[in-house]
Amino acid sequence: MKAVKLIQTRITYSESAFAELVLWQLPKPLEGSRHGFKYRLAYVVGDECVLRYDNEIGKGDHRHFGKKESAYEFTTPEQLIADFQHDIARWNHEHENRNT
Repeated sequence: MKAVKLIQTRITYSESAFAELVLWQLPKPLEGSRHGFKYRLAYVVGDECVLRYDNEIGKGDHRHFGKKESAYEFTTPEQLIADFQHDIARWNHEHENRNT
């Protein structure tokens, strides 16, 4: 099996905020991951990436929320997207004045 791109989309939230989601199904897990997916989900506000979920080779699953990086427990692509959307809502709530 070759790598298959499952999602590549950009979602506009406002004039200054958008999300970009890219998700691939791989023939085998990346080094550092226990699943067969490669992903990069980013939320950009005012030309700054303020939230990102990704799994780099050797680094494994993790997320960036502002300047803080933490491990992320990947379960399914659907849960990944739900968690990302939840964090977008959280970011927007915590930074209301910045997103207008």
